[in-house]
Amino acid sequence: MSSTAYDVVLFDLDGTLTDSAPGILNGLHYALTGMDREVPDLDAMRAHLGPPLADTFRMHFGMDDVEVARAIALYREHYHEVGLFENDVYDGVPALLSGLADTDTTLAVATSKPTYSATRILEHFSLAPYLTFIGGAELDGSRDGKAAVIAHTLASLTELGHYSPGMRVIMIGDREHDVLGARSHGIDTIGVLWGYGTAEELTAAGAIDLAETPDDLLGLLTR
Repeated sequence: MSSTAYDVVLFDLDGTLTDSAPGILNGLHYALTGMDREVPDLDAMRAHLGPPLADTFRMHFGMDDVEVARAIALYREHYHEVGLFENDVYDGVPALLSGLADTDTTLAVATSKPTYSATRILEHFSLAPYLTFIGGAELDGSRDGKAAVIAHTLASLTELGHYSPGMRVIMIGDREHDVLGARSHGIDTIGVLWGYGTAEELTAAGAIDLAETPDDLLGLLTR
């Protein structure tokens, strides 16, 4: 079995493994409409994708905690029944995961999306078999920041015997919060450019490298 430069590779989900934008945007539209809020142009709303949903409603739509709770409830009415699968796997991602699965590297997901949703998506698109663990947020919002999700994922991998302090870990993500969340644990990030962030955003946040395609990423991980 071959090896990579890392013992553990943590993947973001939205904008990294799958293009979930249609389902998320439609869910935001549903929630804002249900609250009689003005709905921005859908293309403009793409800039809101990536951070935890509660942060999006607070920062971009000025909602207080009560309004955020209502907006999330409305969003999930649409998302869990319809929006979840308004989604596509990025070209090259199955080959990327398959190539890494042939190494001795542990693969896991660390996403701000609730574990319930992330697991259904990854199973639906047949990506789950490549992963040792799927780490996500809690539906009640008690674990939704990237740093908290990474901590949970590493703790779970430790219990499973796939991680211990001192191992080489890398985060793969498309937005600055992936980079900053990983950095809080002393973990570097490779940014991907096929998602929702930009090279400028990822570089400014501290990504150590950038990949334009999944094949480029495989090369960075196995060089």
